[in-house]
Amino acid sequence: MTAAPVLDPQRTALVLVDLMDRVVALPLEPRKGTDVLATAEHLAAAFRGAGAPVVLIRVERPSVPEQPPGSGLVAGLCREGDLEVVKRTVGGFQGTELDERLRERGIRTLVFGGIATNLGVESTARAAADLGYDLVFVEDAMAALTAPEHEASVRLDFPRLGTVVSAADLTFARD
Repeated sequence: MTAAPVLDPQRTALVLVDLMDRVVALPLEPRKGTDVLATAEHLAAAFRGAGAPVVLIRVERPSVPEQPPGSGLVAGLCREGDLEVVKRTVGGFQGTELDERLRERGIRTLVFGGIATNLGVESTARAAADLGYDLVFVEDAMAALTAPEHEASVRLDFPRLGTVVSAADLTFARD
């Protein structure tokens, strides 16, 4: 991991991917979904406290009459003022208004967490990089179905797209 950038709360958003009951409950590595959720909740509180937006992305299966149980965001995660985005693909930008909604707010840096590291998080991050956002990845706010999948994203892919940090390393610029 490299040194965490000092974040401008007016230009930075926290992006949390697929923190839904049915996803958090999966057998995950290198940490449990409940551990990812606890770190994500801590990050969300810090971002809200700094006046930075929190984006919560969740997936819905296309072309099914009813979503599986546990398809909503974990209870209490979404707060007033947060931006909730429903995706129907692996990544959070395709077919959604996420980019437009971030640009309306003047956001230039995205800080990522969620499940699964190598699927929803990485797919969303790759699209964000293509769109010109600066990226920060919070390693301890992510997990995957296997530790090698998580590690491949965190050690090989994410450093090519942005900065990998731990939650404890994030700081906001003061006015």
